[in-house]
Amino acid sequence: MIRKLSCSQSILLFFSLAMMTLLLTGCGQSNSQATSGVGQPKGTVRVSGAWALYPMMVRWAEEFNKTYPHVRIDISAGGAGKGAADALAGLTDIGMVSREVKPEEIKQGGFHVAVVKDAVFPTISAKNPVAKEILERKGIRKEAFVDLWVLGKAATWSEVAGGAPSGDRAQVYTRSDSCGAAETWAAYLGGRNQEDLKGVGVYGDPGIADAVRKDPLAIGFNNLNYAYDAKTGLPVKGLQVPPIDTNGNGRVDPEEDLSTKEKAIKAVTSGIYPSPPARDLNLIAKERFKEPAKTFVKWILTNGQKYVDEVGYIRLSEPRIKEMLNKIE
Repeated sequence: MIRKLSCSQSILLFFSLAMMTLLLTGCGQSNSQATSGVGQPKGTVRVSGAWALYPMMVRWAEEFNKTYPHVRIDISAGGAGKGAADALAGLTDIGMVSREVKPEEIKQGGFHVAVVKDAVFPTISAKNPVAKEILERKGIRKEAFVDLWVLGKAATWSEVAGGAPSGDRAQVYTRSDSCGAAETWAAYLGGRNQEDLKGVGVYGDPGIADAVRKDPLAIGFNNLNYAYDAKTGLPVKGLQVPPIDTNGNGRVDPEEDLSTKEKAIKAVTSGIYPSPPARDLNLIAKERFKEPAKTFVKWILTNGQKYVDEVGYIRLSEPRIKEMLNKIE
């Protein structure tokens, strides 16, 4: 039986149905947003540059994508010089720079923030004829590095290692690509530039590590994560990291020992290892970081910092992180 509704009952029924419709519609929108990522940044972030930052950047990208799956991050390594040039030319959104950003790069609109610390270390072959003497007793003094890389002296390993018994001549390697590691190493050797360094030029961090590993008389330099094995914390197989005799007393003091990655990081954080060759690693963009790169860089300086120890880098201090976040805003 159909009962005819009064006017007031009809109005009440109309608003009840309308309210149900709005609630159902609202629920549908909420579910849609949750599954489609509405409100989250989208797009592609192009990154290139320093080998020193490459392993850390790959790890950051993996974790960032778990929270922001609609942002694609393309990463390539090619040296700090390429990273800065690509960013300033607008070819990438972020450049990785493992040295101080140069005044001329800032004049071109280079906007940069530090994101983590690292260091460059001297490396020798594990088959070096006086490796034991260098690693356990004498280390190498800064003056010997200056003789080899800056003055280009044909020094024997006896001269390099403070009188260790060897007449073999040291073979010096440097980087052929424009890179932060060479700039930082040159700055350590008296405020020089990469172009001032002597030696056989080899491309890339992996390249110079391989060249030194294969040559028993070689000496080169590598960034932290190319000098030490990520799994074992020991020098990469075939390499050794000689201590720098920072106080010039002619022997390896315990705090100068660089035989493991843990000891190397401790030497850097304590200030025993000089800066340079320890230094901040930077990200650079043209003028400002634009979305979605801005969200990515802010995430690196906040949530991303908890992965720094795991990958083997050195965290920035909390005041330094706050300074960088304020700079981005």
